[in-house]
Amino acid sequence: MYRAVSPPPTRRSRALSSPKPNRPAARKPAPRADDKPAERVVAENRKARHEYEIVDTLECGIALVGSEVKSLRVGRMSLDEAYGRVDGGEVWLIGCDIPEYEKANQLNHQPKRPRKLLLHRREIGRFAGQAFEKGLTLVPLKMYFKNGRVKVLVGIGRGRKVHDKRQKLKADTARRDIEAALRGRNRGGR
Repeated sequence: MYRAVSPPPTRRSRALSSPKPNRPAARKPAPRADDKPAERVVAENRKARHEYEIVDTLECGIALVGSEVKSLRVGRMSLDEAYGRVDGGEVWLIGCDIPEYEKANQLNHQPKRPRKLLLHRREIGRFAGQAFEKGLTLVPLKMYFKNGRVKVLVGIGRGRKVHDKRQKLKADTARRDIEAALRGRNRGGR
């Protein structure tokens, strides 16, 4: 009596005979440390860089209601006349104009109400405390969305005199002319 002996199963035959296990979906690669989070600028106070010499800047959050956030997502706001004020150990953004959101009906907000800036106590003491020095002001430079949250870049500025503004304009014009000349020179050399 002979018994038929089958050869031992190979990897291929094992893979074909056994059902595939349920594998999880492929994972997205983890974000690297050098990747910057997505930012979408809503408004920028360009006039502030002209009117003030910015000494230091700080990113902070802001307390808003829902209709204000929706109005910001549409891209409607103005930082032209806004400034920061320290009051009772808190920092407030005053004069910032966020127009009403049309679809909010009764739940709408006041366009120019004071809004609280969200800072840690030590940041208020160190950063906003400098605003009490002679000639320094808290100036909002830009407002933007970062990872779905509204952020404000606030700077401490020293007011410029008229002759300082003229000197800055001359220096900026000279810098732009030099850059344009260098770009033209690089293109002509090819």
